[in-house]
Amino acid sequence: MVDTARTMTDGTTADGAPAPIEAPADSSAVRVDTEALGRQLLGTWADARLASRKLAGRPEMQRIEGQSKEEHRERVFGQLKLLVENGQVLRAFPSAQGGQDDHGGNIAGFEELVSADPSLQIKSGVQWGLFAAAILHLGTEYHHEAFLPGAMNLDVPGAFAMTEIGHGSDVASVATTATYDEATQEFVINTPFRAAWKEFLGNAAVHGTAATVFAQLITKGVNHGVHALYVPIRDENGEFLPGVGGEDDGLKGGLNGIDNGRLHFSNVRVPRVNLLNRYGDVAEDGTYTSPIASPGRRFFTMLGTLVQGRVSLDGAATAASAMGLAIAITYGSQRRQFTAGSDTDEEVILDYQRHQRRLLPLLATTYAATFAHDEFLVKFDSVFSGTADSDADREDLETLAAALKPLSTWHALDTLQEAREACGGAGFMASNRLVGLRADLDVFVTFEGDNNVLLQLVAKRLLTDYSKKFAKADPAALARLVASQAADRAYHGSGLRSLAQTVADFGSTARSVDHLRDENSQRELLTDRVETMIAGVAGALREARHMSKADAAAAFNAQQNELIEAARAHGELLQWEAFTRALDKWDESTDPGTTQVLTWLRDLFGLGLIEKHAAWYLINGRLSPQRAQSLTAYIDRLLTRIRPHAVDLVNAFGYGPEHLRAPIASGIEQERQDEARAYYAEQRASGTAPLDEKVLAKQAAKAAKAAAAASVPKKQGKPSSKPGRPTATAAAK
Repeated sequence: MVDTARTMTDGTTADGAPAPIEAPADSSAVRVDTEALGRQLLGTWADARLASRKLAGRPEMQRIEGQSKEEHRERVFGQLKLLVENGQVLRAFPSAQGGQDDHGGNIAGFEELVSADPSLQIKSGVQWGLFAAAILHLGTEYHHEAFLPGAMNLDVPGAFAMTEIGHGSDVASVATTATYDEATQEFVINTPFRAAWKEFLGNAAVHGTAATVFAQLITKGVNHGVHALYVPIRDENGEFLPGVGGEDDGLKGGLNGIDNGRLHFSNVRVPRVNLLNRYGDVAEDGTYTSPIASPGRRFFTMLGTLVQGRVSLDGAATAASAMGLAIAITYGSQRRQFTAGSDTDEEVILDYQRHQRRLLPLLATTYAATFAHDEFLVKFDSVFSGTADSDADREDLETLAAALKPLSTWHALDTLQEAREACGGAGFMASNRLVGLRADLDVFVTFEGDNNVLLQLVAKRLLTDYSKKFAKADPAALARLVASQAADRAYHGSGLRSLAQTVADFGSTARSVDHLRDENSQRELLTDRVETMIAGVAGALREARHMSKADAAAAFNAQQNELIEAARAHGELLQWEAFTRALDKWDESTDPGTTQVLTWLRDLFGLGLIEKHAAWYLINGRLSPQRAQSLTAYIDRLLTRIRPHAVDLVNAFGYGPEHLRAPIASGIEQERQDEARAYYAEQRASGTAPLDEKVLAKQAAKAAKAAAAASVPKKQGKPSSKPGRPTATAAAK
């Protein structure tokens, strides 16, 4: 679609609107600096990522397709030992224990292991990001000296025993108990019923010899909430210790290199000092003390120290999306099918608009997720390094984790599935990795917190922040707020805003598009959706504080879907803002080509979000039908502009053949297509090409038509009106 407005010499259109900045007629004339862009995509811890990718590129670190569950498990466990030898997995630990105190670099390195084998990435996360990290962050000096070395060097493979069969994301309600026995100065650990068994634990089925067990801590008849204890579970022969039992979870839908299993405890005794007591301790006489008086804040502080699991999932999911797109877009730029615009040459499938619609918006979202993740990782590092470690900083980190992890993990599944379908039957082959990656990442959306539960946490934080704005407001200020909200609803709800847009945009697609692709307009639309949804829910729940507990819960439940949608919109806004900040860092004066392509890609992401939620914007009067219609047309133009740069954009992710390991992305498809085209070209040139039956049929039909035309007598002419000249009929006679 082309703009209907004609640009004048003064920079306006013929009808007086500001003229949009047009892309070059041939957007392929723009050049992307792939190397410089690749450096930016590596983020703050580029060296750690490159070192981990180098390690992941080694054949001994990579998955072997087709292995049995047992073979896969043993291979991954052996790879953990290679990681210890390499030393990179110890980055986050204190220098006193042989680490580097590098929290951000540690996570960045872990994430990149997904390119070798997601099972390796997750199992290493279980060992060092959960089991050892619980000892580090929840324990004190005694635990660091007694238990941490074995966890770090893999002498003690460990499980992280938090999740229960009956309580997944609801950690505060776990049923396992740790009751203090003053007589023996021991904790007695029990799982009182089947639903209290610890479930889905990596290292639990085969390899683990100890576990950090989360249980309700009971002393002197008082339950002090969930705490963690270090509990040995197997002897040196791999047999369960007395009172400990378990089962193998068996074959799963993915990640079968991890020995997931369940554990249960019957009067298992551990010494008092095995309580990881940084945030809560029990004296010899059973007296409980804590530096945090509030049980609720204590619980969330303890869990907050383990947020790195969500951080690494966000990054690993984004990396998997990048790999999937690198495979699908590389293949799509080489695979040819159907002679749509030529009698001889088939079309490259990435040139079809629908193929672009399938893959390029996913590419834009992956860029947004990549930039957002780096900011997320910087925030994580600042909290865990102690440079910004206030309660507010930790709360912000928790909210950021709960907002971004759902978006990136859902996006990874959507991307890998679409990439698989876009590669046709080749995408379904295990050797091309797309089906395996998707199967392995499937569980990402429900572990380390179910995505919907996490978004509900984000929504509650947004509601809290909203209510704080008015906590100390005087009645007059509140009255003005209510009046302004009523006016806003009247303005938007009546369609006045949409009518104004329609009038302003009348007759000019360019004018309506120009508003939408403006950076501030995109920010306003994306922000307004979040704020309006939160304000609406807050208004609906205003009277809940005066209700009974049951009625208040019912009122909240009635708004749950809207709350989760608002939280998701908030996460999308965070990604868009991160993309925009990354774009602002790019030097347009020295690299206008990359700046232009990144701007198109950011606009594709932002406008794609608005298009996805167009119904909301139309219903709430934020967009006119004219502007919404032009939005879709402009997105189609963006796809055309970005298409010539698609391969450069996925190459910038920096994953080589040793990481992708997909034959269809190795250049083999280009070789096949070149061979086929050369074969047919030689046949045409030599005259040895067989005649096409359809061509013969057309030629025969054309000849028959000509013969039929020749056999029809010519029409007789009319008598001449001039004297002395015989008519045609007379001449014939």
